[in-house]
Amino acid sequence: MTSSPHSEPTRRESPAAHIPTLVGRTVAIDDPGDLLSLLPETIDPQQVSSWVRHGDGLVGWGRALTFQASGTARFTQAQAWWRSVVDHGVIRDDVHLPGTGPVAFGSFSFSADSPAGASLVVPEVLVGRRGSRCWMTSTVVARAVERINAGQLDKVVLARDLAVNAGSAIDPRWLLHRLAERYDTTWVFAVDGLVGATPELLVRLEKGLVTSRVLAGTIRRTGDDEHDLALAASLARSSKDLEEHEYAVRSVAEALAPHCSSINVPESPFVLHLSNVMHLATDLAGVLTDGATSLALAASLHPSAAVCGTPTLVADAAIRELEQMDRGRYAGPVGWMDAAGDGEWGIALRCGAYDRADPSQLRLFAGCGVVAGSDPDSELAESDAKFVPMRDALTAS
Repeated sequence: MTSSPHSEPTRRESPAAHIPTLVGRTVAIDDPGDLLSLLPETIDPQQVSSWVRHGDGLVGWGRALTFQASGTARFTQAQAWWRSVVDHGVIRDDVHLPGTGPVAFGSFSFSADSPAGASLVVPEVLVGRRGSRCWMTSTVVARAVERINAGQLDKVVLARDLAVNAGSAIDPRWLLHRLAERYDTTWVFAVDGLVGATPELLVRLEKGLVTSRVLAGTIRRTGDDEHDLALAASLARSSKDLEEHEYAVRSVAEALAPHCSSINVPESPFVLHLSNVMHLATDLAGVLTDGATSLALAASLHPSAAVCGTPTLVADAAIRELEQMDRGRYAGPVGWMDAAGDGEWGIALRCGAYDRADPSQLRLFAGCGVVAGSDPDSELAESDAKFVPMRDALTAS
């Protein structure tokens, strides 16, 4: 590996023997075109990583390093592992943007008891775009370098699952392309066999600025623009949906408060129009004060009222009792983090999990928030609407 006076690699002490040394380099490249089209021809979903929105973002393939954990400590264990990897790596970054250098894609189980646990994946090859800047990161694992370096329930969110069985292996590239085409305002993701298109940004950390988008309160679109505008107005006035949304916003603001100053919380939500549904949405922003990483912020936010309920412990207990299923990594954090700790973490919604033994099978998930004013038929219709993105992508010709 060569270096110049202006771009020296960062060399640090070798880690413990069980953590291999990460050797990587990021270089600027010409615009490679559609990022999702770069994914190689593979039917193994575990080898594909993605976080793309409006053509910008990150795609990766291969698995240079992986980490898995479970239980209540899965967030702190994952963060400690990544920090150790970064601290002991040999890293050269010629671009210096969020998402350059080594990047770990991650997804986390909703429940601490779930055997799905947490997964972090460092791709062997990563390509990124941010506006007019494009880059490629190549990562290798070199063990030889180690030797050289020596109460009451206010709200509960209930989910359903749906099994999909295809006649042949479902190509994740094909699925990601269709999600990106139809839902261009979402973050299209793939991490360790979990694939989807989430509209909800749990948290973004970029150079000290913390932002989060809360979605809670949903109504299905009809396809008639005039009628949909009327539905949007009714959503904005709905006491049930406004109550649900308020719980979610409050939970996020309270979770960010220990880490941030000057948190801006708008007085009222706006209506976010997606291809199939409309959501009440609120964007929060704050200034980081304690040096937390993006993953630490995501851990402090999970689970928010938007995917669990309030009070959290009571709602979580109700979910275990009423759902009678393992959510796996559905409704858990999914996203990426770079060596500086900056990154973007969404909530794994509108998604499906590949069967590890059979790539022709997917398990889809959808949920809805239930409060005192909820109507069972309406909630069922809401969850049906949330299945649409994945079902449409799977049945597209």
